[in-house]
Amino acid sequence: MGKTIMIVEDEQHFQDLYKAILEDTDYRIICAYDGGDAMEKLEEKRPDLIVLDILLNIITGDTLFLYLKSMPEYAGIPIIIVSNVSKSDYTNLMRMDPEVVFLQKALVCENLITAIKAKIG
Repeated sequence: MGKTIMIVEDEQHFQDLYKAILEDTDYRIICAYDGGDAMEKLEEKRPDLIVLDILLNIITGDTLFLYLKSMPEYAGIPIIIVSNVSKSDYTNLMRMDPEVVFLQKALVCENLITAIKAKIG
């Protein structure tokens, strides 16, 4: 099995969409439904990349992002943020990690595989 991708998304139809997009790849998928769920799953398996929604329940995506980047064991994990929120609203995240990728949910079908391959092959 290939590299592991964690999808952190609270809307089931987007979880299903991302899994369908990645279905014919060698990537192993771990799904989390909010930031707290993601933090629990991170203790079990360190993914090679995280696809992260910003607007999540309980622990929001930007809070999870800041947590991950502040922890040495997780700081190097590439993150692709997929959201309907404009990336200009999150310039603080780009300052913390200039390599973070932002994708608009409306364009995710076209761009998710390209962004993942650019980050982890």
